[in-house]
Amino acid sequence: MFGGLAAICLVLILSSARKPLTAGGNGGGGRQLVAGPAAEDRGGTIPWITIEEAAGRLQQQQRPILVDLYTTWCGWCRQMDRKTYSNKKVAQYLSDKFYTVRIDAETHAAITWQGNTYRFDPRYKCNEFAVYLSHGRLEFPTTVIIPPGEAPQAIPGYMEPKDFEMLVKYFGEGAYKTRGFDEYQRDFHASW
Repeated sequence: MFGGLAAICLVLILSSARKPLTAGGNGGGGRQLVAGPAAEDRGGTIPWITIEEAAGRLQQQQRPILVDLYTTWCGWCRQMDRKTYSNKKVAQYLSDKFYTVRIDAETHAAITWQGNTYRFDPRYKCNEFAVYLSHGRLEFPTTVIIPPGEAPQAIPGYMEPKDFEMLVKYFGEGAYKTRGFDEYQRDFHASW
């Protein structure tokens, strides 16, 4: 079903004039991000929760998890906060269709997911969970979608709301279950 995932990455990266930053890059400044509901204080209305909270909610209602994988030094991560995550249409859609999680890739805190505990790895200068989610491709920001019961799908790079819409609707509407991304893209009509 995910045969077109490479196409997702290519389309989204090419449609954006900005490039993702890689681990070790310098975006300047700090990004005050919180994994829990207090993250709403930055102007967005997205109910950010921890990955452990998302796992608990999956027991009650199945829906995809969207992970904003960021670093504090990443300028494009902050830009995605300001332009994409603070967009009212984006925030409303994510609140309605996803469990939204924000993870600092460089956190030293242990993260538990599906019976495994992930810790900070000094070789990568980030948490092992970030390596797992991004399949070892440490670029920031990275948007990770975890469909219920399936492997994480990592899409690196900054996305404007118009670019982000097709990605989140592909998973949020469940189209990934029955259609390849290329087919979905041909029929997609943006509204953001």
